[in-house]
Amino acid sequence: MSWFDESIMARTAVAKGKPGREFTITEAEQGKYHYVYGPFPKPVLTVDPGAVIACETHDAFEGAIKRETDKPSEKLNFPFLNPQNGPIFVNGAEKGDCLAVYIKSIVPRGPQPVGTTCLIPEFGGLVGTGVTALLNKPLPEYVKKIEVTVEGGVKWSDKITLPYQPFIGTIGTSPEIEAISSLVPDYYGGNMDLPDVGPDAVIYLPVHAPGGLLYLGDCHAIQGDGELCGVALEHPTTTTVQVDLIKGWTLAWPRLETSEFYMTIGSARPMEDASRIAYRELIRWMATEFGFDEIDAYLLLTMCGKVRLGNMVDPKYTLAASISKAIVKAHQS
Repeated sequence: MSWFDESIMARTAVAKGKPGREFTITEAEQGKYHYVYGPFPKPVLTVDPGAVIACETHDAFEGAIKRETDKPSEKLNFPFLNPQNGPIFVNGAEKGDCLAVYIKSIVPRGPQPVGTTCLIPEFGGLVGTGVTALLNKPLPEYVKKIEVTVEGGVKWSDKITLPYQPFIGTIGTSPEIEAISSLVPDYYGGNMDLPDVGPDAVIYLPVHAPGGLLYLGDCHAIQGDGELCGVALEHPTTTTVQVDLIKGWTLAWPRLETSEFYMTIGSARPMEDASRIAYRELIRWMATEFGFDEIDAYLLLTMCGKVRLGNMVDPKYTLAASISKAIVKAHQS
C-alpha cells in the first residue's frame, strides 16, 4: 500500500483519490498561456474530481532564451514571465472548498540542452533590486544552458552532475475577484518556488472562485533553498497531476502532504512574517484536526518544527513549516 492511500486526499476527497478520466493540455490545446491568476479567462479544460491531466508547461521564459549568447534584458518582456497552463475548472468546486492536487510526474520535454538559468539585471537575492535600491551597478547578464534528463540528471559541468529533482514552481487557484501576476505568491498559492511541491506530493489549495480555476507552470529541474540568484533551473515539461475536490475544507493558505510530513505555506515580506504565517497555520491545523492543544502544539513545534525556504527573491517571500507525520501519529496513538 502506498502512503497516498492513507492521505487526506484519498480519505476525504470526492473521488477518494481514485484516478478518473485522463486529459492533456498540449501547447496547441493551451493556446495562450496566462501571466495572471484570476477568474476572468475562459477555462481551457473542465473536469470532474479525479481527473488526471498531463500539461505541456513552458519554462519561466516561455522559451525566449534559446542560446547562451542571449541577453535576458533583450529577450524578456517583464512582467510576462512564468507562463501558466490553465485555468482548469473542477466541477463542484465552490468557495470554501479545497482542491487537492497529487503530482504524479514531471518530465523534461524539448530539445537539449533543455535547462536554462541566468542572471537578470537587478533581480536576485544578493543584488540591488527595484525595492532594495542600491547605487551599485547590476551584475553582468549571464545565461547557462544545461542538459537535463530523468536518468542522467542535471549535467552542470564535466565534473558536477546534480540529481534531477523537479517540482512545480508556480501552482495555485484563482483569487475571487483579483487578477494577480503569476510572479507573486500569496494565499492562493502562485509563485511559491517550493521544492517540496514535486512528484508524489499532494498540495491542497483554497477555492475562492467557482470551479477553483487551477493554474500551474514554471517547473524547475532543481533548486536550492531560496532560489538564490532569482532563477532556478527552468525547463519545459510534461507535468501530470491528479485533481480532486474536498468539500467544505476551508483553508486560509496552501498546505502540503508527503509520505513523511504535513506542511503549511506562507508568503509575505518581510521573511519572518512568511514564517509566522506558515507556523501559525500549522499550529491551527494540528489543533483542529490532529487533536493537539494549541499551546502544546506551539511548544512542540519549538522543539521539532522544520522550516523550508522556497524563495527569497520574488515580490513576496515563501516559507513553509512542517511537522513529521511520525510525531502526529505518536500523539494520536
